[in-house]
Amino acid sequence: MLKAIQILGSSSGFVSHRLKPHGNCGLSFVSISTKPSPSSSSRRSTTTTSLPSPAFSVRKGRCFRAFRMSLTRSESNPDETSSSSSPSSVAFQSTGNTRKIKFCQLCGGPTKHEIPDGEEKMRAICTLCGKIAYENPKMVVGCLIEHDNKILLCKRKIQPSYGLWTLPAGYMEIGESAAEGAIRETWEEAGAEVEVLSPFAQLDIPLIGQTYIIFLAKLKRPHFSPGPESSDCRLFSLDDIPFDSLAFSSMLVTLKLYTEDRKVGRPKFHYGTINKRPGTSPSDICAYTLDYHLQS
Repeated sequence: MLKAIQILGSSSGFVSHRLKPHGNCGLSFVSISTKPSPSSSSRRSTTTTSLPSPAFSVRKGRCFRAFRMSLTRSESNPDETSSSSSPSSVAFQSTGNTRKIKFCQLCGGPTKHEIPDGEEKMRAICTLCGKIAYENPKMVVGCLIEHDNKILLCKRKIQPSYGLWTLPAGYMEIGESAAEGAIRETWEEAGAEVEVLSPFAQLDIPLIGQTYIIFLAKLKRPHFSPGPESSDCRLFSLDDIPFDSLAFSSMLVTLKLYTEDRKVGRPKFHYGTINKRPGTSPSDICAYTLDYHLQS
């Protein structure tokens, strides 16, 4: 469904160029180019994380640009350890919610928490039957609906982020595709029948174990109304998008990317990692960095 993409160039020859900053959160993107620079090693105003080894394929004739937020290492991850940390310490810090699993889902026995043989992460292991509990990210799917040069937003009637605006989106269900889930969530939250046009963004949020897949869509008929989880549904022009009243960082990132695409007149597909600052509220939409931003 989503096109895979390849990171071009090596991690040793990137030069940072500051682009126009966003106005709402005081953040700016840094564009990463493949031109070598003899002075690049002396720049220390920001920490540019080395890009991973090429793990994606790309169709001939397409080009991609990588971006990351211009925040220092301490700002982007206050709890970050050095690269010399031992494997066991790294594994312990990446356990997520593993320690919340107290009992085995198979037999009900109590669990212990340790690193299984041949693995690197802490797991919850049943002390009776030996079953290892593996946790996987949750998929959140939704639609960015375009109608008469406006987009459809819903005001949340539930927590978290009660009273704030969001795109219609929710958890993907077993037995449905990502596109089917996005269509269903749009009907449930906005009472709108939509046709999916294309994938727009995939945004990973590792800290909370979620991946967002947002599709561009259009109304099948010009009707929408608030569902049980929404108090209002409304079409907004680009100039009227309530950026100061959005529900989540994922919505802020998605809508910022969309408005930038509209300015240049061409929709793109975006991939990025939203790194939330630990301990921040879901509604604190500026408490993040956007890393490894790739676009087609």
